[in-house]
Amino acid sequence: MKVAAIEHPRSRQEELGQFLTATPVADFMASMFGPLPRVVRLLDAGAGAGSLTAAFVSRLCGGNEGGRAIEATLYELDLDILDALSATMRECQRVCAESDIHFTFTIHSADFIQEMSARLAGDLFGTAPPAFDAAIANPPYRKISTDSAARRSLHSVGVETSNLYTGFIALIQRLLVPGGQLVGITPRSFCNGPYFRPFREDFLNHLELRRLHVFESRQAAFRDDSVLQENIIFHAVKGRNQPREIIISSSSGEPGDEITETVFPFTEIVPPHDDGKFIHIPSTASHASAKQTMDGLSSSLASLGVTVSTGRVVDFRLKDALRKKPERGTVPLLYPCHFNGGTVHWPKLEARKPNAILDNDETRPWLVPSGVYLLTKRFTSKEERRRLVACLFDPDQVKAKWIGFENHLNYFHANGHGLERSLAVGLYAFLNSTVVDQYFRRFSGHTQVNATDLRTLTYPDVLPTN
Repeated sequence: MKVAAIEHPRSRQEELGQFLTATPVADFMASMFGPLPRVVRLLDAGAGAGSLTAAFVSRLCGGNEGGRAIEATLYELDLDILDALSATMRECQRVCAESDIHFTFTIHSADFIQEMSARLAGDLFGTAPPAFDAAIANPPYRKISTDSAARRSLHSVGVETSNLYTGFIALIQRLLVPGGQLVGITPRSFCNGPYFRPFREDFLNHLELRRLHVFESRQAAFRDDSVLQENIIFHAVKGRNQPREIIISSSSGEPGDEITETVFPFTEIVPPHDDGKFIHIPSTASHASAKQTMDGLSSSLASLGVTVSTGRVVDFRLKDALRKKPERGTVPLLYPCHFNGGTVHWPKLEARKPNAILDNDETRPWLVPSGVYLLTKRFTSKEERRRLVACLFDPDQVKAKWIGFENHLNYFHANGHGLERSLAVGLYAFLNSTVVDQYFRRFSGHTQVNATDLRTLTYPDVLPTN
């Protein structure tokens, strides 16, 4: 089916957090739905030009689903897209008529989050929220601040999240009838990390996760928009009983490419004893074997007497204390740029970042006493071979009584002090191993490495020393 074409400036897309779904991806998403009722009440929130609804219509018209009517409700806030969306819906009517399917649609040029939050909270003149049998979604991706209208609206219905896309999904699941289906394409970032834990709990408590699909390339899903975001597609059903098994599939993202599918026990995807509710996605054989290896480890950082924290120095808050070069009264300040093949190279005068920070009453609370520390980057570049990049800080190489670790680093320590050297070396070898890197990729689809992620890992036992 032809979807009305639009031209949308990149700046406008980024402002709205909106990236439109390519037709092959939309068709694949529509194929994920299971059996549907004869009259399908469909929700497409953040509809764009209507490619997802068009794909859903094509699927019903081209199959033997038994559906005889589609009542589509679409939300689109961008006025520049509404003409294209209306044209696509009229084409859906035409195609449905040829298949003897009754198609009606309603387009709302309104803020989905504010309107649906108000209706779910009972605030909009007593108007009850609608109910849907199916939803297909490519929600906008954009962070929302704590004082934003979107955040306040979501809070009013018990949704706590920091991104539009998770806000959309949380509201959509509340509008589904029991047994209603949701197919969505979103960033993979919600699968791990502390910020998305409330969303994961909400999602898994109300939606039964049936399938997850990953792309081998970051660019695959939104190639035309040059989006380097690792995305997943999921199929879930409104209900509280997770299945015993779940399908994990993957593809390169190229049109017509082969899709591989593997069935896993659900407990391998969401381990039942994981309080963080991390969602693991073993898309390759190496991911599966990495889990087997990690499952054989029994130690935690706490049992090793080790803590991992985020670097204390937030440079823009201590701007006046930063120095490009070391001088009297300063101590070393370390950034990721000081990593050099597993050790620290300091100072690095050719770097754009400062190399030192004043040691005074204002800065001392943000410094740590010198010692042996293991450091990891909180953010790795897309070009780096590994997600986890660990480095040793050796006080014999960088002489100082106090050290500043900038906020883009995580550091492993023993109750605020350095580690015993052999333990630090062992952790360094472990975290830089291929097994840990492959295991980490099961639940982390982005380049950020949070201290919480590192605490979640299991670790080898400390070997006895002679």
